[in-house]
Amino acid sequence: MGKVLQRNTKSSNRLKSVVALALCFGAIHFNIALILFALFFLPLSKALLVFALLIVFMVLPANKNSYLGRKISRFIGKHVRSYFPITLHLDDDPQAFHPNQSYVFAYEPHSVFPFGIFALLDNVDFPIPNIRFLVSSSVFYIPFLRQVWIWLGFTSVDKKNLISLLEAGNSCMLVPGGNRETLFMEHGFENVFLKERRGFVRIAMEMGHPLVPVFCFGQTKTYKWWKVPGKLIENIARSLKTIQLIFWGVLGSPIPFKNPLYVAVGRPIQVEKILEPTREQVAKVHSEFLEALQDLFERHKTQAGYTNLKLKFV
Repeated sequence: MGKVLQRNTKSSNRLKSVVALALCFGAIHFNIALILFALFFLPLSKALLVFALLIVFMVLPANKNSYLGRKISRFIGKHVRSYFPITLHLDDDPQAFHPNQSYVFAYEPHSVFPFGIFALLDNVDFPIPNIRFLVSSSVFYIPFLRQVWIWLGFTSVDKKNLISLLEAGNSCMLVPGGNRETLFMEHGFENVFLKERRGFVRIAMEMGHPLVPVFCFGQTKTYKWWKVPGKLIENIARSLKTIQLIFWGVLGSPIPFKNPLYVAVGRPIQVEKILEPTREQVAKVHSEFLEALQDLFERHKTQAGYTNLKLKFV
């Protein structure tokens, strides 16, 4: 059963792929380089001008529906998908998804960045036409990066925003483990931080929207990484909602390694609408979701090329 939707059988132009990835993920490195350059090589007046410019871009509005935004979004999506490339597999027949139904897609793992989401965003072959990806609100304070991610349709993962999007008829995709999941990353294993994460289940139950487990294989190999040790660094990363990793890609750059990704989308878990679910009711559905994610992982890991890989819930 199920269907493989693999639109990226041919590699895209390497230069265009690098440009797309740099646009999408290079802003943090660019900001750091710009700040260091201003501090060490510019006179104080010009350095202050650079810092003022960065502050402006921290708050500068961006319209995701603008002509420029749509062009950049399509360019990034197309060339990021084909760079790895990404294979998308639906466990169920596409007709099992109803275009007029809103779904809560729970995607794992987070890794350094969940690149596999690009298989679902603006994918004309996927039966759900309007999926919004929810990310940490801290991203929208990073100059230049916030503009690009708004153009891509990314939005804040806070509870009110999630409820508002679902009420408006959007399907939403989020990584329940969030940035904190990177604290548990371990070479040779896939560790997902889900034992304590039940908020997404509660919201799905309160609104009566199906839950859909999604797992991406190969994502943790897109970067080499080293976890910064120490409780202080961990607490700072947690409070700032950032990752506690030093990571690097091709030649030490933010460009990820070209590692094929396999995204498995599970069957929708139908959820009864309960306006005020009890803790026990939430725990029951949460347990069903974990079982479905584990089953999805086990059934697809060999086909994805990771026969000996283990999934651990932390």
